[in-house]
Amino acid sequence: MCDCTEKKVILTEKGPKAIGPYSVATVVNHFVYTSGQIGLNPETGSMVEGGLEAETRQVLDNLKAILEESGTSLENVMKTTVFLKDINDFAKMNAIYGEYFSENPPARSAIQVAALPKGALIEIEAVAVLAYCECCENGCGCVCDCEEGDDCCSGHSDKQN
Repeated sequence: MCDCTEKKVILTEKGPKAIGPYSVATVVNHFVYTSGQIGLNPETGSMVEGGLEAETRQVLDNLKAILEESGTSLENVMKTTVFLKDINDFAKMNAIYGEYFSENPPARSAIQVAALPKGALIEIEAVAVLAYCECCENGCGCVCDCEEGDDCCSGHSDKQN
């Protein structure tokens, strides 16, 4: 059984930097927890222009980059929480969201909020599982009692590449 209870902080050049005292993502127990992402362009640090649709695409691109840096992908997202400045934008957000999560979409909550950082119209956070569960390959410092190549993580019976 793997013991990956030590928190690993994720840093990425492909996603936006944290705009406060928090990590963009953390990994523990083969799960990735992302911070809420807004429509920040990672190259400029500025909000993208073009309204909710442009922000939604940038948010999902940012999440994708962070998840990939963490060793997983959008396909392995188990749960998202969507924060909308205006719940009337739900249908527009949902159409774009469906492009990114077209098969086996994650569980999701969507709520309206009074305000978001930097005047954003949307923020999304995610919880994902690591794309694979081989001990010591994911950099989490597992202490394992299994043979190399065995899937020894409880609750994960399929190895995914």
